[in-house]
Amino acid sequence: MAVSRINEAGLNVNQFGNRNIIINGAMQVAQRSTSASGIGASGGFFAIDRWAYSTNNSAGRVTISQDSDAPEGFGYSQKIACTTADTSIAAGEYVILPQYIEGQNVQQFKKGTSAAEQITVSFYVKGNAAATYTVELEDAGNGRYNSQEFSVTSSWTRVTKTFAADTTGTVTNDNGNRFRLNFWLHAGSSYTGGDHTDNVWHTTANKRVGDNATSIYDSTSRTFYLTGVQMEVGDTATDFEHRTFADELVKCQRYTFVHETGVAYGWSALSGYCNTTSNALAFYQFPVKMRGAPALTVSGDLQILDGFTSYSVTSKTLGMGTVFNARVDVGASGLTVGRHIATRNNNDADCKVIFDAEL
Repeated sequence: MAVSRINEAGLNVNQFGNRNIIINGAMQVAQRSTSASGIGASGGFFAIDRWAYSTNNSAGRVTISQDSDAPEGFGYSQKIACTTADTSIAAGEYVILPQYIEGQNVQQFKKGTSAAEQITVSFYVKGNAAATYTVELEDAGNGRYNSQEFSVTSSWTRVTKTFAADTTGTVTNDNGNRFRLNFWLHAGSSYTGGDHTDNVWHTTANKRVGDNATSIYDSTSRTFYLTGVQMEVGDTATDFEHRTFADELVKCQRYTFVHETGVAYGWSALSGYCNTTSNALAFYQFPVKMRGAPALTVSGDLQILDGFTSYSVTSKTLGMGTVFNARVDVGASGLTVGRHIATRNNNDADCKVIFDAEL
């Protein structure tokens, strides 16, 4: 087994940074929320940045949180805690913790070519008790899968899995959702009913999860903790590549930018103007170029100030969005056309303006 990779210039590439393709693998960034409860009726992004909770309406429910229980050298983990059990598993049910990855970020795998590389995934896990789950690489563009089972105990353990090179199916070099790292936590027979074999690329859905799989929904005492997730080229798991919080936040903001102040009357958009008596245009500049034009969600209450009067906001819609900035159309009554405005929280320290360009 190789212990390093030497590039064309004779340099050991594992000595340098940016080898970890996973963003927010140490679970440092949680712009939306540090905790979300009652999750399970539908999937989405709820707490830890870049990590989705993918499901298809199981009866089970969980709380997802950024937790301070973490192995030595880490500050946080992602905790999944079952709050409503579901022991009757329908064939098509699933729960996956995926990170969706742009095709342009995995070209170094050389997938679908004769020079295809092995891929190594490493991570730290623990739970309330012994369990068996599945970690999977998914080539979403070509419908190809490679998965391996791993064990969890009540103590922190580092798991390392090396996946075979795949000479079939090239990955499109763009900003689309082309590749995924999946942690399977619950699966029905549509995904477990086949002849699962670890570390084999295939196209068959019912071979994706092993027969020994534990369900996160089997008991309200069931917990799953995850941190230190790394995915890199080659057959060796190097030490986890720690990044500063600032560096990790910038990487996350390509996909989600959350404007929040934590102050009851904190300023939101500092520039804009009233274009009608019932609408104002508020402008936001993003700190980094986003993956694509974002969608808008506003959680909480805003108000408009025009230098003379404050107005309660009655509606917030995305008027225009690019990868660099956005215009939010803010509704209110009694505005004066032409006046410059700013927006701020309306006695709501928890207000968040969320621009989402996630995959």
